[in-house]
Amino acid sequence: MVFGPFTSGELLIILLIILILFGASRLPQLARALGESMREFRKSLSGEEKEEKKN
Repeated sequence: MVFGPFTSGELLIILLIILILFGASRLPQLARALGESMREFRKSLSGEEKEEKKN
């Protein structure tokens, strides 16, 4: 299975490296921070579009 430019084997290796670097206890915190960042980014993009439509 291919996920963008990576195959499933490559993704597994990347995830293992991340697990080794940050440890299992930090992964939920990192995932939560990444999710919040993406949510804020999307919110800011949609907010800019709404402001442009009003003007």
